[in-house]
Amino acid sequence: MPVQWAGLSPELLLTVDRDNGEHLRAQLERQLRDAIRTGRLRSGERLPSSRELARALGLSRGLVQDAYAQLRAEGYLVTRVGSATRVAPATPAPPATAPPPTPPKVAPRLIADFRHGVPDLASFPRGDWLWAVREAARTMPTADLDYGDPRGSQALREIVAAYLRRVRAAAADPAHTVVVSGYAQGLALAFQVLARAGVRAVAHEEPGAPATVTAAARAAGLSAVPVPVDADGLDVTALEATGAKAVVVTPAHQWPTGVALAPARRRALSAWALHRGGLVIEDDYDAEFRYDREPFGALQGLAPDRVISIGTVSKSLAPALRIGWLLSPPALTPRLVEAKRIADRGTPTLDQLALALLIESGRYDRHLRRMRTTYAARRTTLVAALAEHAPRVRLTGLAAGFHAVAHLPDGAEEDTVIGAALARGVGLYGMSACRSVPAAGPARLVLGFGDVPERAIAEGIARVGDLLG
Repeated sequence: MPVQWAGLSPELLLTVDRDNGEHLRAQLERQLRDAIRTGRLRSGERLPSSRELARALGLSRGLVQDAYAQLRAEGYLVTRVGSATRVAPATPAPPATAPPPTPPKVAPRLIADFRHGVPDLASFPRGDWLWAVREAARTMPTADLDYGDPRGSQALREIVAAYLRRVRAAAADPAHTVVVSGYAQGLALAFQVLARAGVRAVAHEEPGAPATVTAAARAAGLSAVPVPVDADGLDVTALEATGAKAVVVTPAHQWPTGVALAPARRRALSAWALHRGGLVIEDDYDAEFRYDREPFGALQGLAPDRVISIGTVSKSLAPALRIGWLLSPPALTPRLVEAKRIADRGTPTLDQLALALLIESGRYDRHLRRMRTTYAARRTTLVAALAEHAPRVRLTGLAAGFHAVAHLPDGAEEDTVIGAALARGVGLYGMSACRSVPAAGPARLVLGFGDVPERAIAEGIARVGDLLG
């Protein structure tokens, strides 16, 4: 479908050379013909009016009208009474330079897609966000439209720091808070700073998010080393044996097992960072959602000089907002700020101010309370559906967040179960993708229920219960 350009007359880049000896009308016809043949102008696209094109090129309107008429006669353009001149629907095809691309495969229609890591997108508070954006645009000082501080908006940094001190027991200081465009950028900036400081290897949890960490580490010139996770979280003794000077952890709700880093392990990890001169990168990704356990504060609050804590609104609001923050050790702040400045000169200020208003007004907390109720109901539905249709499957990792781990019976194969479920219209995802060596571990599924309505959860599990055991 052609783009429908709004406005009185869309601009079009054409040039004429009055010194090359070729007639001006011939030049215009040739350039328009070439633009259509090569696909620069697509079928159905509107051209500038003859008056506007003549003005832009310094030509007479009659010359442009004659060129348009010639191209209409050749079948390149069409004109209707009272309508603009457009590229004809069936114009001569450009010469084939490569075989046509293979059409993309159409994804099967799923009755339930247990994709993990995605919140309930339909529950994004559009009305509150629109209010916040309008209010931010209305009240923001003119100076805030400039490039500003690469750390981010002062208003958002103050609000985020106060919020994290209140709900995460973090040692948050606006001066050492850096606003970033999501977790991926925060991790990349941290790795860049570590590499420049002489770090050569970074450890990560196993299972965890090896693809994300490894790719970011490789881009910064670092190697990535897996460290096992057990029922108490990251094995700090195994971490010490790696020789790595930095580690990425998810202490509040380990991804993907769902365990919390035990108090003794938290103390041990803080001690490792202090004695080793190491750095902990804390991914505080969904700590807002907990159900039947005591809250855990941010690890950064225990060792603010040795922990970079990364948080975002990707799980609490929506990934598309691309807003997050780093709580930086004071010694690293100048280097992180410089890396952020080089990367993009700063995250969009209007969105930062809108988020600050959303949090300060209480609308953010209200949204979180509503979503905790929603996710708790979906968790209950998932537990009940599996108990009815796959009673041999054991669920863990349900104390927080919006995903669970399903332990398949002995002998089950993840890929076989996933493929059979897909044929029945249900999307399932294995824990193998969360391991550095996919086959190293028992068969488990990571069942995300954040973006799956209760009815779809029940129907999906009923459809594949016999496959799960």
